[in-house]
Amino acid sequence: MKKRAGALALCLLLALSLAAPPVQAAGSVYFTAAGNEILPLEDRTMPFWSGGYLYVASSIFTGPVNKSLGVAFLPSNVSNPTMCILYGGGRSLMFDLNRNLVQDTDGNTSFLGAIRQNGEIFVPASVVADFFKLEYSVTPMSVTTSTEDNYSALVWLRRPNFGLSENDFINAASTQIAMRYEQYLQDQSQESPAGTENPPAGIQPPANTEGKNIYLCFEAGNGTAALLDALDAHGAQATFFCSLEFLEHQGDLLRRMAATGHAIGLLADARDPERTVAEQLEDGNRRLVKATMGKTRLVSIQNGNEQSLQEARELGFSGLAADLDWSGSALQNAAQGEALLRQASAKQQNVRVWLASSASAAGLRSLLSAAGLPAAHYLSLTETLS
Repeated sequence: MKKRAGALALCLLLALSLAAPPVQAAGSVYFTAAGNEILPLEDRTMPFWSGGYLYVASSIFTGPVNKSLGVAFLPSNVSNPTMCILYGGGRSLMFDLNRNLVQDTDGNTSFLGAIRQNGEIFVPASVVADFFKLEYSVTPMSVTTSTEDNYSALVWLRRPNFGLSENDFINAASTQIAMRYEQYLQDQSQESPAGTENPPAGIQPPANTEGKNIYLCFEAGNGTAALLDALDAHGAQATFFCSLEFLEHQGDLLRRMAATGHAIGLLADARDPERTVAEQLEDGNRRLVKATMGKTRLVSIQNGNEQSLQEARELGFSGLAADLDWSGSALQNAAQGEALLRQASAKQQNVRVWLASSASAAGLRSLLSAAGLPAAHYLSLTETLS
């Protein structure tokens, strides 16, 4: 039955596809799909990452998307100018724009709220998918043009057991994707003056385009609050990988991380004698949902090997692959901060630094204050960057 449903969906996508002429390349973009439909590609509603979480425009949950996913959007100005509501199946998610939180009809509250951008209200995809029992994925792909292949990604929301894998869906919808991209480029050329570049909203470039980005990754522990103070004081972001014990007992810090744009990952131990990696990850996300009403796909596996990483990938997780392992070195003072910055700056590209529990707040402040790299270049990981 599943194969038949998948075949029907494939036929439908191919039937909807029309030949599209070659188009000229522009910047990287994020496409959005719901069910079997590739949605219009616009800067105003393009998904983006913030604090390690993917955000999608709430306004997409109308018309055909409402019918295919069973989730409807109630604009904020209908009932309350400070409230954005998604509802379906007799249940609702209520995003309070003033207090930056979300409440559901089950009585749960999370500080992973909505973000207003480009005149649109964006909501975290993980919260919406978990609450309404949907699936979502972010799949890198290329959009082929007459001159080059451009990097892009497809954000795909659908009901469970859709019947097609991400790659099969992209192949089936390739002509639809090309048509949406052609229309997007035409709209860009009409809106942007000649000789200027209008970067798409889905890709957020750093304020200073010179230099590289550094992704600081910590093991959450006793000094986490002080590290957060240092990061927030400098306007920098980082990623905190949390043990099951931390996830169970540090709900306030987890909510603070989510609310201030830091990314949260899970910390698993491949040598745990009582639980497999899969069981640890499942339990970790359960505890994270309890604290923040959001899940994560970021994971750092201690004492692991390629097999344990592959196991995590098969479960949909993105394992940390550090470019610079600083866990065996200290980050306690200005000299150590400058040494770390020199090593990171020597890399030819963006660098992911694994600090584990080696950093103190004083050492982190020294690193963030060191000359040569603006604080805006210290970012949190996303699911596709880990």
